[in-house]
Amino acid sequence: MTQVRIYCRSKNPMQSGREKAGDWILETERPSAQSPEPIMGWTQSGDTLNQIKMEFPSRDKAEAFAKSQGWGYTSDKPNIRRIKPRNYGDNFVYKKDEK
Repeated sequence: MTQVRIYCRSKNPMQSGREKAGDWILETERPSAQSPEPIMGWTQSGDTLNQIKMEFPSRDKAEAFAKSQGWGYTSDKPNIRRIKPRNYGDNFVYKKDEK
């Protein structure tokens, strides 16, 4: 049985935008180890299923697709972005030392 991993894509660290951050990715687990090919030096593997990487708009659709194909899956929780509210004026607030 093929094992797949379903996870939510994170924000691209090279840019400030969050365009594809909400997409869900279905990716196969690698059953065999990868190794460098001796002649060219490329990475080789004994299985071509590790090339599958599919995008879905929601977690439910990705899980439904994996079930329809008969694949076992593990689904990761998305990382929720926590924004700490800040105010520019707080930089100049006098705080009395409490000793």
